[in-house]
Amino acid sequence: MRHRLAHWKQPFILLLSVSFASVGDFIYLVTINILVYKMTHSAAAVAGLWMIGPTVNVLTKFWTGSYIDYRSKRKIMIATYVSRVLVIFSIPFSPNVWFLYVLLICLSVAKSFFIPSSMTYTTQLIPKMLRKRYNSIQALTTSGAFIIGPAIGGTLILMTNVHTTLWINSGLFILSAFLLFFLPDLETSDQQPPHLSFTQIKEDWTIALSFMKENYYVAFIYSAFLATTVFSFALDAQEIVFTQRVIGLSEIQYSLLISITGIGSITGAFILSIFSHKLSLRLMISIGIIMQTIGYLVYSFSWSFVSIAFGFTILGFFIVFLNAGMTTFYQNNVPAQLMGRVTSIFQLIQSLLQIVFVLTVGAIGDLIPLRVTIMALALGMLTVAIMIVFNVFQPLKKSYFRESHHA
Repeated sequence: MRHRLAHWKQPFILLLSVSFASVGDFIYLVTINILVYKMTHSAAAVAGLWMIGPTVNVLTKFWTGSYIDYRSKRKIMIATYVSRVLVIFSIPFSPNVWFLYVLLICLSVAKSFFIPSSMTYTTQLIPKMLRKRYNSIQALTTSGAFIIGPAIGGTLILMTNVHTTLWINSGLFILSAFLLFFLPDLETSDQQPPHLSFTQIKEDWTIALSFMKENYYVAFIYSAFLATTVFSFALDAQEIVFTQRVIGLSEIQYSLLISITGIGSITGAFILSIFSHKLSLRLMISIGIIMQTIGYLVYSFSWSFVSIAFGFTILGFFIVFLNAGMTTFYQNNVPAQLMGRVTSIFQLIQSLLQIVFVLTVGAIGDLIPLRVTIMALALGMLTVAIMIVFNVFQPLKKSYFRESHHA
């Protein structure tokens, strides 16, 4: 028992660090939406917040992987947390909305470094046999943050104000950075990292793309998964308009739907964290992707609060199965020394598609009824989901889903 707990000491510290940051992210999300709306009284300005992340990703992902793979992932993670502290602390001092957008762009740049670094560092730190359980528990903490973060944010805003809430929020990222000092640096090479040049970036892209070509199956499964996240991003971007204008729900009912999704997600993650060792990766991915899609289909064909709530409960419950399964599959099949570059390429493609999808859905919104668009997106997701399940259960591909050291 003591030996097993010793295995979990470092993963637990990493989990704690990432969890504090997740809660911080959700507090920030609620607060910044309120702040931008207060400053502008414009729904378009708030909608613009959706586009900052993908746009920054498109501009940075060409070179972030090249920077990350040759340097300490732990130090990069600490640097991104400190950057977030400084930016979030500065937001209340913004003289106008344009300066605020500049700060939000800086925040997105920090996150564009954090995600590939965090994925790689987790792969380096967590032994293969513990990854599925670790990712399942992390899904639980992220789902918890989805409920706790906005609740804390709302309470703090009521008790104090938006500015004080942001200052308190920055403290969570200080805590996240502090915890990482208790974890080791895991870089195996003592060589001086190469300078970030156009030649170096081009060479790194060639290496990463040739890996994806040689490991076509891994690239295909993960790309198909990212395609479903693009569909869900486009669906989520139209969520408020669809539920309020098409279905006719009130703001209180909409807020309740978000809470229901979060509760479904926490329940699913709690069950998964207990029983993950009994479920194969193939089963987690397949159940997750099909049931998530069914949740969106129920939502797209809904006519009342009850039917949407049912769809969102299914969606929330099973999305954690999909995310934990797919993350483990990815970590087990992409070498840590290439992961920064490969992840950055995937995220670049994902962000480009997100921008195209959201702009297209917005542009055709006046030409085609929104319900038709929502249904088309959900059916598109179903097509990709069936394709993923069919390919995941190919008998010859079983070795890609092994979890032991011998996989």
